[in-house]
Amino acid sequence: MELTEALLSIGLLIVAAKLLEGVFRRFGLNAIVAYATAGIVLGPLTGLAEPGPNLEIILGIGIFMLFFLIGLEELDIKGFLAAARGRILVAAILSVTVSLLVALAVTTDSLIDLGLDLDFTQALGLAGVLSLSSLGVVAKVLVDEGRVNDRVGVQIFTVVILAELVALFVVGFSISGHIHLEGELAHDTLEVALLIGQILLFALVTWLVSTKLLPRVIVWLQRFLQVPQLSFGLLLGSLFLVVVIAERAGLHGSLGALLFGAALSTLPYQVRRDIMPGMRGAAEGFFVPLFFASAGLYLSPDFLELPPLTIVALVLLPLVGKFLGSVLGTYVTRLEAPFATATGLMAKGVAEVALLLLLLQTGVINQAVFSLLALVMLGYMLITPLGISFSVRRLKTPRQAVPVGQIPGSFGRFALEGIRVEDILDRSRSHADKSMSVKTFAEHYLLPEQNDYVIVHDGEVAGMVSLSMLRYLPRTEWEDTPLDRVLRDRVVFAYTDEYVEDVLQRMTESSISTLPVAERESEKFVGSIASTEVLEMIVDSAKGHEI
Repeated sequence: MELTEALLSIGLLIVAAKLLEGVFRRFGLNAIVAYATAGIVLGPLTGLAEPGPNLEIILGIGIFMLFFLIGLEELDIKGFLAAARGRILVAAILSVTVSLLVALAVTTDSLIDLGLDLDFTQALGLAGVLSLSSLGVVAKVLVDEGRVNDRVGVQIFTVVILAELVALFVVGFSISGHIHLEGELAHDTLEVALLIGQILLFALVTWLVSTKLLPRVIVWLQRFLQVPQLSFGLLLGSLFLVVVIAERAGLHGSLGALLFGAALSTLPYQVRRDIMPGMRGAAEGFFVPLFFASAGLYLSPDFLELPPLTIVALVLLPLVGKFLGSVLGTYVTRLEAPFATATGLMAKGVAEVALLLLLLQTGVINQAVFSLLALVMLGYMLITPLGISFSVRRLKTPRQAVPVGQIPGSFGRFALEGIRVEDILDRSRSHADKSMSVKTFAEHYLLPEQNDYVIVHDGEVAGMVSLSMLRYLPRTEWEDTPLDRVLRDRVVFAYTDEYVEDVLQRMTESSISTLPVAERESEKFVGSIASTEVLEMIVDSAKGHEI
């Protein structure tokens, strides 16, 4: 009977969640808000659905699926490594640190006794959730506002990359920790160091296996066995194995799923396209709606019975701390347009609600506190995009375009989905012949921000010339030196049927900015594609969204 009741609740929640998603989207509202509303209507308001043991098992799976997707679609490890330097890094760390300290003052009851009864690591985890920023929300707003190539827009995007990953590390450390600090900030320094080492080692091993081994194994098995949906089954099974390994290593399974998704986010687009449809279908059609609808089931008006001081402290102090930390970080480091950048750091997304539900299920917070904070996060998701748009539009400084080569490649995630090389290829472009002199080539073919060029002969690719190679040739010899003498004849090709995201990744791996393009079947050379062109396309796409 319990199973039948669980299936009834699941069926009602999924149907209501997806139907409300369609309705809410017509008004420009977030799908997560629609899912949570479905849970509220079916749970606290009507009592048609309610949580139970069987539902909890499925929700546990949903947690891992959700964190996997957050890692896959939102975390930008490469962007973090590329940006982790200078004033922007200092601004991000300062913002997170101030926000954490203010939130800790509430969650540890150090200033005000709110009766949360959390040990230090639990309080740190909750404070970390309150300090998170959402890269996905910020990226969407910047694309919609046409700020992809604006210096301020790139700055906001980069700061949020750093802040989000720093805060997520704090939360991951906290939910994985079994350290109990009683009255001391460092009860066991060695235990803390070992836990951090475990997290880093697990992340490294997961990264290597996911990027170097798993894709090749999946492709080889798919060719050899030719089993329908084999790649989906292998990926789903691998996700659960990673969760188990993470738990046995002393980490929380959701952290393992998050890192697994982040590792797979660097895979070639073609590989992800082959293995992800089943995962996305199961997640977006079943687990994610059910997960956030269940969050609505747990929402309770009991939070209204909390002491007024507790409500005010939990709602306002972390908000003030987040804002002060963001403003302080941007002003102290003298970033351009500090208020707009600080507003970007206020963005909230799905990870915060997911982590709050995780804290509820593990007993860190009670239902009243969960309900209060979940509603606050849903409010953030509705309001902060409007606030970011408003602050960006109010900038008094004129727009200043950054060189296309300095636009974070991460923006490609939000603009290149499903675009193939043939969709943007200019087949009419002319290319220099290898018999041409270096001087003539430099006068007629060099382009701003492009370092590499395809050289041809009789309609075929003869090789590549890089500006870095020409620096070693004295200018006095340019007129008498044919391009044939400075060619690099080892050439990596792109094909017309490839996805642009894959080609950009190959450029990065080969440290080259331009690739010749050929038809796959005939191997006929048909043109070239440069990274600057792709990024310009992203910029033009963003301009098309300007309001």
